[in-house]
Amino acid sequence: MSDLKSIAMFPGQGSQYVGMAKILLQEFPYTSEIFEEASEAANISIKKLCLEGPDEQLKLTANTQPCIVTTSMATWRVMTNEKGFSADVFAGHSLGEYSALVAAGRLQFARAIALVRARGIAMQKAVPVGAGAMTAVLSMEASKLEQFCKAASKPGEPVELVNYNSPAQLVVAGACVAVLRLEQALTAEAVRFVSLPVSAPFHSSMMKPAREEMTSMLSVTEFVNNQTKIIPNYSAEITDQYGAEYLIKQIDSPVKWCQTIEKVQFSGINNYVEIGPGKVLWGLARKILPKGQFKLANTDDVKEWLAL
Repeated sequence: MSDLKSIAMFPGQGSQYVGMAKILLQEFPYTSEIFEEASEAANISIKKLCLEGPDEQLKLTANTQPCIVTTSMATWRVMTNEKGFSADVFAGHSLGEYSALVAAGRLQFARAIALVRARGIAMQKAVPVGAGAMTAVLSMEASKLEQFCKAASKPGEPVELVNYNSPAQLVVAGACVAVLRLEQALTAEAVRFVSLPVSAPFHSSMMKPAREEMTSMLSVTEFVNNQTKIIPNYSAEITDQYGAEYLIKQIDSPVKWCQTIEKVQFSGINNYVEIGPGKVLWGLARKILPKGQFKLANTDDVKEWLAL
């Protein structure tokens, strides 16, 4: 892999599943230290949630976020320890940006866990359960979907394009009534969509209270200026200058993931590795990148990845 320019991609909420840390902890016992450190920082049992759930507890936003970051960082530790893996660029999808910052040496791990635990609580508190919704829209141009969102929105009832996941998958979020109006309009146009089982309209303007709540905590967080290359969700631009404003703005701004992958494609990166639970980003990269021209891998089973 040394001849390949690599991007380390870290997953966000939705990639979790009960048992996601089992192989890590069984095969590489030293990763237990990471779970213990995270449990202390979050004041919850990260290892128990990852290994045993139950699913309804793991899916709670305030639990999901530190569990995914911890599993991702334990995977990263194994990759660097066992195979000397390194990356030229770091990026993460939404929550995954925190993992990317830790892996890049920009953010201290325990601080990241404390931040994402608080972030999850703030995001859930920002909108009452049942007041917001998210829907994935398939095979529709972004500019056209933005027009549909504008037509379906009313004062106090927004619906907005919040995730540019791939050319074939966009995600909208907002007030339940506005999302329903949008879905009805999409149905009339024979556009396919899938309602997402989430508890809040993440990355929409309805997350403004969460952004306000997290601003003080993020503003006093120390970020190491080590010149590693990061791609923030907010800008989708490669930068070696990183500060708290990117994580603050990210809370109620769209995730520009498709633009991120396109940016690194044209920068000469040819090895795309998803690091953490699940295969979501690996799957999105397959849809964005030209077939057969790039190396794609995921480390959901890190033991299997090490054998490659």
